[in-house]
Amino acid sequence: MLLAALALTAAVGSLSGAATSLAGSRAPAACGARSHAKGHVKRVIWIWMENHSAGTVLDPKASPYLTTLARACGVTSNAHNITHPSLPNYIAATSGDTQGITDDCHPDECPVDAPSLFGQIDRAGKTWRSYQESMPAPCSLSGHDRYAPKHNPAVYYADARARCAAWDVPLGDLSSDLAHHALPDFSFVTPDLCSDTHDCPVGTGDDWLSRFIPRLTGTAAYRAGEIAVFVTWDEGEGSGSIDCSTHLDDKGCQIATVVASARTKPGTVDRERVSHYSLLRTTEELLGLPKLGHARNARSMRAAFGL
Repeated sequence: MLLAALALTAAVGSLSGAATSLAGSRAPAACGARSHAKGHVKRVIWIWMENHSAGTVLDPKASPYLTTLARACGVTSNAHNITHPSLPNYIAATSGDTQGITDDCHPDECPVDAPSLFGQIDRAGKTWRSYQESMPAPCSLSGHDRYAPKHNPAVYYADARARCAAWDVPLGDLSSDLAHHALPDFSFVTPDLCSDTHDCPVGTGDDWLSRFIPRLTGTAAYRAGEIAVFVTWDEGEGSGSIDCSTHLDDKGCQIATVVASARTKPGTVDRERVSHYSLLRTTEELLGLPKLGHARNARSMRAAFGL
């Protein structure tokens, strides 16, 4: 585990100023402008990418935009997924447990009756949206072209079903919400199977992020320190380890999480161990919600990134 940690730290350390050669709209908005501002984060945005380990995506040659963003804002160097394959990680991050799911089952095959982050937000009188690229219609339970329900956890939960048709929407709806200053309290963004690098090269996903994230960081709410953006990966690559909590040295259990916020000090590297449960806990803290499942015992990332 020590060697793996050292290798990952070296990868993060390699995010040098050379990556900042990107210019214009591809360069990320500066973090830290509101690091001492009063108030707090009011909106949290998750962007989930697919199937690449931290050492692969934290590489300026493979991901020039992402590594520039990590350097300008914040990044983890000791983050881990929960298990394999994809779906149990999505469920764990949104409910605090894998809920016994061990494969990429269809929503009709493995509906989840446990409390979810989506249900929590609704019960608290707050709002959420799941923005799904290439989804043919709201709350679609069936795969279509580059849309995969297994990357859209809201459709699995009974406590999200009442809002699903209105709040689980195609990614195009985000443009209207941004234009009307109507971002919800929590946004779950899923690029399609190409944009998230599941079926396409890492560079394709990096280019997608370079076009998408500036739409968020360019808003007045972001500049005021009201928005925190988390870019993370469902799982690492090249692993058969089911329990990543006991296989931390496995490359397939090592993921990257990049944090962009006007409150985050530029160049922040969180070297403490975190997981998808940490992401859940951090989000629940920011939105004033009780902790679900294993999020109760997970380490928060809030202090590390100035949130």
